[in-house]
Amino acid sequence: MKIDNFKAETWMTLHENNCLYNLADACAQSLTLDELLNFSQDKETKIQDILNMKLDYGPIEGSHQLKQGILKLYQTGDDDQIAITHGGINANELVLISLLEPQDHIITITPTYQQIYSFPQSLGVSVDFVNLKEENDWLPSIYEFEKLIKPKTKMICLTTPNNPTGTTFDKTFLEKLVVLARKHDLYIFCDEAYRGLGENEVSISDIYEKGISTAGISKILSAAGLRIGWIKTPDKNLIKMINERRDYHIISSGSLSDYLACVVFQHYDQIIERNKSIIQENKKYFKSWLKDNPLVSCVIPDHGTVCFLKYHLDIPSAVLAEKLQQDTGVFFVPGACFDLEYHLRFGLANNPQTVKKGLTLFGNWLKTI
Repeated sequence: MKIDNFKAETWMTLHENNCLYNLADACAQSLTLDELLNFSQDKETKIQDILNMKLDYGPIEGSHQLKQGILKLYQTGDDDQIAITHGGINANELVLISLLEPQDHIITITPTYQQIYSFPQSLGVSVDFVNLKEENDWLPSIYEFEKLIKPKTKMICLTTPNNPTGTTFDKTFLEKLVVLARKHDLYIFCDEAYRGLGENEVSISDIYEKGISTAGISKILSAAGLRIGWIKTPDKNLIKMINERRDYHIISSGSLSDYLACVVFQHYDQIIERNKSIIQENKKYFKSWLKDNPLVSCVIPDHGTVCFLKYHLDIPSAVLAEKLQQDTGVFFVPGACFDLEYHLRFGLANNPQTVKKGLTLFGNWLKTI
């Protein structure tokens, strides 16, 4: 199987451990294990549970308690409509390998998370793109999807809120897309890893019988290291099929990760409020910073943890990002990793002190270019 290099992930691997100020991380500021357990009134009991735990496979398809925690994020569903996975990236993979075959056709957006199109292409699936335009606040029209539908189209794919633009597809847009998908009997697959930090965010799995949602506790719940993700869809037969394929990939998520993910969901509201506060502080500073740095502009999204900075310099993004990191220790993911130059992915949910210091250094550095 031939597959394109995963540009953003490769860039992160090569650069994020050698920086002083990580402004690219798409995850909300990670919790320490101590911080997570401090949310609980029975911390000592939980510590003893962990110390006495057998490091076995745990519940093979995920515990009932974990699935019930996940369902708090949705308006509909039961245990049989959820498959537990090794992070959101494994959830996406399992959806794609379970439903797509060579010669199928899908429609997705660009720029977006590369897995959503490069992985299907490696399976022999053809892909057409709806180009998101910055001048339209990175929002497409339904017609742009409709005109790309072919006889072999099987699926429309979205990431919402989007990575890297932060674009959120709201209820009105999704309902119109559902009408189009029903007309042509298409799946709508939404990577919703960044959903949950805004008001009135809709999940496709709550409004469409062929809607498939994936997510995890990495991006908005500050627990990427637990590697817990999931797939949710009203189609219980699809979940059964995915679980059968899942046996070839992960067997289980492990007893420790399952247990700690349940603790995360027990304190979901507290963690979300923590992360909303971080994002609010960073956005406030960022908006002020933009006024003082005319060489950079940005469509600041309402939801999610990332946005896509545009810089007004004739320098390739990879060159700029590497030079910036070399000179200042400030780390961004270049737009080239998303096939769109003169942009940088910026994480809005990182430690505010890191963000403020990093942006200050970036602004000062721009004045020397």
